[in-house]
Amino acid sequence: MPQAPAAFTVVTAPEPHRIRTRQIIKAHPEVKALMTRNPATFLIGLGCVLVQVGLAYLLRNQAWYWTIPVAYGVGAFLSHTLFVVIHEAAHNLVFRKLWPNVATGILANFPSVIPTAISFKNFHIKHHVFQGVHELDADLPDWYEAKLIRHYSVGKAIWLFFFPLFQVIRTMRCREVAVFDRYVLANIAAQLAFNAAIVYFFGWTALLYLFLSFWFSVGLHPLGARWIQEHYLTLSPEQETYSYYGRLNGINLNVGFHNEHHDMPSIPWNNLPKLKAVAPEFYEPLFAHQSYTRLFFRFLFDQEISLYSRITRRERGTATLKDQSVPDRELVAN
Repeated sequence: MPQAPAAFTVVTAPEPHRIRTRQIIKAHPEVKALMTRNPATFLIGLGCVLVQVGLAYLLRNQAWYWTIPVAYGVGAFLSHTLFVVIHEAAHNLVFRKLWPNVATGILANFPSVIPTAISFKNFHIKHHVFQGVHELDADLPDWYEAKLIRHYSVGKAIWLFFFPLFQVIRTMRCREVAVFDRYVLANIAAQLAFNAAIVYFFGWTALLYLFLSFWFSVGLHPLGARWIQEHYLTLSPEQETYSYYGRLNGINLNVGFHNEHHDMPSIPWNNLPKLKAVAPEFYEPLFAHQSYTRLFFRFLFDQEISLYSRITRRERGTATLKDQSVPDRELVAN
């Protein structure tokens, strides 16, 4: 009977995306036209913020427990979309200049209560450049984390519920990332002001609703399957990154197109399906997920999947953080 892995899979090969980037651009140079900015992402983020604030207002005088079903059934989806807006801003895919992207991330962060937008950016860029390198990639579980949870259903449910907390703890192991800079401080100051305004005008129940929306959106919720979808070895022991092509891409700004995003992080969310359509020979052979709900329950109850179901590498290679600030079209010439 197959057993869940009891250790991370260690490989010596470099991460697959930079190689595929060069191959795709060589075969389809027209994909360079997809490397644009999408200012409409700001408007989508603003709309989600306003809806979340409006729901918080409507719940301000309700019993606190009403925040739970509304946050789980509605707010989590809005909060997750806002997280994708933060992700787009982290890659400077909303506006051309840095500060408007920073401001977009901070704005989209407001309903999440916890100031994480700019810190996420700093660690997320590391994930792209040093995928699978344990001391540099905060997307990987800690060794203690994987050993503690292993493949048990109850443990995996607890892990998903507390996923935001585990994610924060992971960042402590990562090197070469400035914990505080002027943008992080601006994020913290703006978030504290927003939280204070919500409590002053609407009350603590409204703030609780916003917090629970954030907590559910990245935790014990079908949307939480996104963290499993992206890099856990659920469909193949050799494929390191997976895309999701289900219906929730429609409201989550194509966040499921994860192979496409890793291959070309200079392409905004609205053009990722176009990349797949232009270069189908690179993506159709890859395993992909079609349902977050199915993956959510499979992860919980499949005893062959554990937190060790990840590919890691010990060598950081020749990549540098500077590489990620260069458009993909220029990387090909190097």
